Amino acid sequence: MGDAGHRSNASAFFGIIARRACPRAALERASDYTMADMKTSKISGLICAALAMTSALPAAAQNQGNADAGRHKSSMCAGCHNIPGYKTAFPSVYSVPKLDGQHAPYIVSALRAYKSGERQHPSMRAIAASLSDQDMADLAAFYSNEPAKSASR
Repeated sequence: MGDAGHRSNASAFFGIIARRACPRAALERASDYTMADMKTSKISGLICAALAMTSALPAAAQNQGNADAGRHKSSMCAGCHNIPGYKTAFPSVYSVPKLDGQHAPYIVSALRAYKSGERQHPSMRAIAASLSDQDMADLAAFYSNEPAKSASR
């Protein structure tokens, strides 16, 4: 009974944990797992995570921004974002944010959100739609290296 009893106790323990933390649909599958299945599942999950991380590294390295290239591409941004105290009236009145000194990942994230439609602003959506991932990275590198200025200056 040694190994079978141990496996049963461990399965019962993980079953209790699963019932408290997992949705009901997952529990139906979890009740059939043995410790060996759980170990295999954990190893498979680690392998998948490692593959995902290694495949993301070349993409991240490829989109390293070039601040000099970003400076040349920033003219389309300057018309609104470089005017001290500028407020736009379309589609509603609001203060246009300054980009100087913003964190590069935030700028890229915001531009991607405009491009995908997650953020809703007609002008920004049109501009972001014309940008490649490299353009976004270059603009982010440029603005993140610029000294921060307040909106009123």
